[in-house]
Amino acid sequence: MIQGIDYAAIAPPLILAAAALALLLADAFDAPRRLISLLSGGALAVALAAVAVLSFGDRRATFCLPGVLRGSGPRSCSYVADDFTLLFQGIVLAAAVVVVLLSLQEITDSKMPAGEYHFLLLAAVVGALTLVAARDLVLLVVALETLSLPVFALAALRRYDGTASEAALKLFLVSVVSTAIMLFGISLVYGATGAMHLDRIAPALARLPADLDPVAAAGSVLVLAGFAFKVAAVPFHFWAPDVYQGSPLPVAAFLSVVSKAAGFAGLTIVLALGLPSYGHVWGPVIAVLAAVTMTVGNLVALRQRTAIRLLAWSSVAQSGYMLAPLSVGADRLPEAVAATTAYVALYAVMNLGAFAVVIGFRRRAVPLSPSWDTLDDYRGLARRSPHVAAALAFFLICLAGLPPGVMGLFAKVVVFRATVAGGVTWLAVVMAVNTVIGLYYYLAWAVRLFTPADGPSYDPAPGLPVRTAIAAAAAGAVVLSVAPQIVLQTVTQAT
Repeated sequence: MIQGIDYAAIAPPLILAAAALALLLADAFDAPRRLISLLSGGALAVALAAVAVLSFGDRRATFCLPGVLRGSGPRSCSYVADDFTLLFQGIVLAAAVVVVLLSLQEITDSKMPAGEYHFLLLAAVVGALTLVAARDLVLLVVALETLSLPVFALAALRRYDGTASEAALKLFLVSVVSTAIMLFGISLVYGATGAMHLDRIAPALARLPADLDPVAAAGSVLVLAGFAFKVAAVPFHFWAPDVYQGSPLPVAAFLSVVSKAAGFAGLTIVLALGLPSYGHVWGPVIAVLAAVTMTVGNLVALRQRTAIRLLAWSSVAQSGYMLAPLSVGADRLPEAVAATTAYVALYAVMNLGAFAVVIGFRRRAVPLSPSWDTLDDYRGLARRSPHVAAALAFFLICLAGLPPGVMGLFAKVVVFRATVAGGVTWLAVVMAVNTVIGLYYYLAWAVRLFTPADGPSYDPAPGLPVRTAIAAAAAGAVVLSVAPQIVLQTVTQAT
């Protein structure tokens, strides 16, 4: 059986896969690091342009089942480039471009091999792009592993650093366990339905015999557990703080934004397209996960004294907010998916900006202080570098959800409204309490920027790529704070 492949539909991941191999080959011939980084960023930009072109056309699909006999259902496709896919691919690629900018100086300072670094980075992005377009469980797992495996190596790429090796090992072990759990869940779903494509699983579950109901319910929960690792939801969150601290900071930014966005895209695809009939099963599970995740993340963040670990636990708490709308189950599911997607898009801008400032500050402070990462090192930053301090303060205010960071407030209102509309009122109350808790540590860090330094002060002097990343994130945050409806309108149309 021979079937055609729609190369236009798969153009974004195909471009990056070819570029990754080309960069690895260029590194073998001792190409300059700057050239490799420039080519990596250029490949991401070309893939982003391909996504923009596809967004003006109709829905495309490829890797479809062959024609079937009349009455046996429509053709099912493994890879679909619809509005939802293209929206998430745009988020992933735009964030990856910023990560490349943040990586330029890190590669030199940490003496990492540029070719290997960018090959692994692009390979992980290929997995993320495929994950958001996958519409069958096999491709979802393959894409999830394609996203995860390169990140293990990225985390350990500073070969002389024992902390990085430890971080990579923790990430690997937790990932292996979660993947095994997810595969077991997929086997149960397949055994109950006899299908792998999501558009065939959904109707099969709707008419499932009663004796197979426990099998499908258990499979649904186990598949959900696999995605819980990717989005750092409790209890699969233990890897996040140590991995963020031990990895190169651009890799931590990648995990916090790109990997998390792809994980939430895959989760919403599976729940909305494949498992809506079991919303009464996975809805309460997600509600508990969301409540525990945001509570644990915020409470532990209160005790952090270093910037990276605070951002790590903050990222865990933010995952709880993103999960909250999905707790409504099958009721009002389109609105819930739109709310989660909007929060992911807005969070990407806020968090990347905060990471960009921390990376720029670290470069200057490292030679002067072994404790460069403490929050107290940021005291007096507004006096020494007002633009950098203003940017970081604005990102923190956005993450806290306070004016003038309206985009953060808008994101929390959207998920709060979707949760209340779905009838999960108790979770909305938990979310409100956690939002108040989060205000403290975000504002405590922001206040330090404007208080005099007690000891030696550090004047951050980030290079041009990092300054460009900070400026781009700040511009995006300002625009989305002035007109946050841009995101909601786009997301509503896509979902």
